[in-house]
Amino acid sequence: MLSRGLILASASPRRRQLFSLLGVPFTSLAAGVEENRGRGEKPEEMVCRLSRAKAEALARDHPEKLIVAADTIVVVDGRVLGKPAGADEAVAMLRKLRGREHLVFSGLTALDPSGGQRATELVQTTVWMRPYTDEEISRYVASGDPLDKAGAYAIQHREFSPVAYIQGCYASVMGLPLCHLGRALGRLGLALPVDVPRVCQDFTGHRCFVAEVTFSLAGRPNSGLMEVQ
Repeated sequence: MLSRGLILASASPRRRQLFSLLGVPFTSLAAGVEENRGRGEKPEEMVCRLSRAKAEALARDHPEKLIVAADTIVVVDGRVLGKPAGADEAVAMLRKLRGREHLVFSGLTALDPSGGQRATELVQTTVWMRPYTDEEISRYVASGDPLDKAGAYAIQHREFSPVAYIQGCYASVMGLPLCHLGRALGRLGLALPVDVPRVCQDFTGHRCFVAEVTFSLAGRPNSGLMEVQ
């Protein structure tokens, strides 16, 4: 299946960087799908639908390729926070998230158009933000970094470092849950040439308790609560 080629349905530098850890050649293409929430649609339904829509949009022009697509959203008080429209909205989002918990949902789809196979995964992560100051928010927003990110933050941003703890998948909060992606590709018959949990944890620098469940790794059950530093 690798000889057919892989397409990542995203122009996101973060998703491209994470996908490159899988050790397989791929092409990155934007899917051009509107990321809107449907009437009465639950956040978890939204991300799965959008990941499928992105994969199917590229499948029409690339039916011979294996396609991977993902969508990630931030949810607080039942409200979906997308990418901020500008600096003022970014500030408002970061103030709303400050010092409290919220949810991050990622939906991802692996699609084999020629074989009619599709695997979709849903990942939920709980994130606790630290009590950063208004001055820190101003500096971070002035950097421009939050303007292309759901919820107006990047968990991996070392200078701002907005997250205190997470329970779930660190890579999912970045935009691409690699262990779940590896499982989805496996359901389509694609074996990856790397140890996915290991390369992900080496890259992020954080031990991932989700990997122990996703790939049935050895280890005792635990709360999955991980401090982010």
